[in-house]
Amino acid sequence: MASTLEIGHAKNVANFQDLISFVTSYGATYNPSKNALKLPQLTALQTTSQATLAEVVAKNTSFNNAVNDRKTAFDGLKALSTRLVNALASTDATTDKIKDAIVFNRKLQGKRASTSDAPTDPNAPAPATISTSQQSYDQQIQHFAGLIAVLQTEASYAPNETDLKIATLTAKQADLTAKNNAVSAAYAAVSNTRIARNKTLYDPETGLVDTAFEVKKYVKSIYGATSPEFKQVNKIAFNNLKK
Repeated sequence: MASTLEIGHAKNVANFQDLISFVTSYGATYNPSKNALKLPQLTALQTTSQATLAEVVAKNTSFNNAVNDRKTAFDGLKALSTRLVNALASTDATTDKIKDAIVFNRKLQGKRASTSDAPTDPNAPAPATISTSQQSYDQQIQHFAGLIAVLQTEASYAPNETDLKIATLTAKQADLTAKNNAVSAAYAAVSNTRIARNKTLYDPETGLVDTAFEVKKYVKSIYGATSPEFKQVNKIAFNNLKK
């Protein structure tokens, strides 16, 4: 479900279109001297605003897809880690080496990835921050890499099971890293599109909301404070949601 803020941004843009419709209906009477308040400029601002909203939705969807891909990639990692320790214990590895593997497994088992950036709704907005979750996944990858390094030093570690072989494990580590990095990149992209959207909608003087307020003032100056025309536009709500 979209957040109240996301709905608020869309409502501002929709209401701006209503405002344009009203001032267009006033015909030649609506003739501001300020260029930014002229109908072509208002229409251009509306088009840009709609485009920024759409871009946020697109980038947000990409972020959620990346989060889901990462979750799938990490599913079963802890169980695999335990299997690896047991596989090592069935070789000629020394007790100390097995203990080293157990330490990495214990760390991996104990580091639980945060779910703060894993919205279950594909339309849910990306979180304000993913730092805690990102660090958790980073550490899981490092612990897994450490476990693989221990296995690589044991000459007698030569499992017949494909998913326990060193080549398979290193490939999995690379995939986990790629999936984790993809979440970071997708988050940066959606964050940047939010900045662009907020600039278009809420920049002082040039943003959609401030422009709407100026249009209302101009209509008030034409028809007067008690006129039905001013009442038409004045009741159209706009909110500065600078987030």
